[in-house]
Amino acid sequence: MTHMHRQVLLLATAQALFQTVSVLVMTVGALAGGAITSRPELATMPIAAMFLGTAVGTFPASMWMSRVGRRAGFVAGALLGVGGGILAALGIWLASLPILSFGTFLVGTYQAFAQFYRFAAGEVADDGFRPRAISLVLGGGVVAALAGPLLGRAGGSLIGPLYAGSFLILAVVSLIAALLLLALHIPSPKAATTTEGTGRSLRAIVSQPSYAVALFGAVTGYGIMILAMTATPLAMSHHHHDLADMATVIQLHVLGMFLPSFFTGSLIARFGVLRIMFAGIVLFAGHIGMALTGTGFASFASALVLLGVGWNFLYVGGTTLLTTTYTPAEKGRAQATNDMTIFVVGLACSFGAGALLERFGWETMNLALVPWLGLAAAALIWLELRNRQFTRAQAAE
Repeated sequence: MTHMHRQVLLLATAQALFQTVSVLVMTVGALAGGAITSRPELATMPIAAMFLGTAVGTFPASMWMSRVGRRAGFVAGALLGVGGGILAALGIWLASLPILSFGTFLVGTYQAFAQFYRFAAGEVADDGFRPRAISLVLGGGVVAALAGPLLGRAGGSLIGPLYAGSFLILAVVSLIAALLLLALHIPSPKAATTTEGTGRSLRAIVSQPSYAVALFGAVTGYGIMILAMTATPLAMSHHHHDLADMATVIQLHVLGMFLPSFFTGSLIARFGVLRIMFAGIVLFAGHIGMALTGTGFASFASALVLLGVGWNFLYVGGTTLLTTTYTPAEKGRAQATNDMTIFVVGLACSFGAGALLERFGWETMNLALVPWLGLAAAALIWLELRNRQFTRAQAAE
């Protein structure tokens, strides 16, 4: 096994551990919040706090790693996850929603660092292996699909009060990730940028059509996925499903998110990144269709599987497209702006999920997403037509 493949494997393992932490919070965060607050609209605050931590931490994390390197940043992020898990468990013990939410906020800062695992994979891989490296790292989330809901459920009643054990397990998983990441070796950022200068301005980078469409596609995928995933446990609880059913639906959803990663890179190489992203939009439309079929277990499970696969196509596709829009000297700003925007939208969707569900119900909440999907589809079609026109113009010269 080459150095490149070893580093991608290590990053995929770290991704599996990080996503286990994230999925655990998504599985029990709203339930834990609901157990210690009398206001249903605040039940999703722990999940919203996690996304706030990610949104606040993404840009500083990226810029700091541009100076100190990926390994130091990734290890520091995992240690923040350890502290967040312990603090969240304390919040549950004290029946304090603010303390619980501050703990998940720290878990969100762990996520701010961990979101760059996929970019790190692109940095250690050569051009031919890069799409597969990115998708294989995200494929580490398959483990999280099984482990996250399972650990959240197992820890729920491990110790009193309910769900405190889940967050202590989260702290242990984060510690294992920190120890694993000590073995990571990625070239120093200084070595990569000495001949590149400072690159273009941020405005010049983000104004590129490919960057804008990559960002909007990823924002669409993440925003819609987080809105539905955050609301699902609450919606299922409202319709009298038990924790075992909720955990199973989340497991199936996360499998849908990450299992396709083992072939998404190959699909992109064969059919092109824009077509795969458009397929993600179609799958999201399928999710909405299944959400309208009812509130039984099969309807929830089918909708969430389609949601997961659609997210994968949009997120892997968006990341792959984004890596074509910046130089090594520009990567810190370009990547941070992309991920910070994604998680600001994720924050709004996660915080609003409880209130939207309470006011409109599961079916209407999902139906309202159709215009958003329409805009994303139009953006992809526009870029495809623009690229074809540019190719024809070049051929005519």
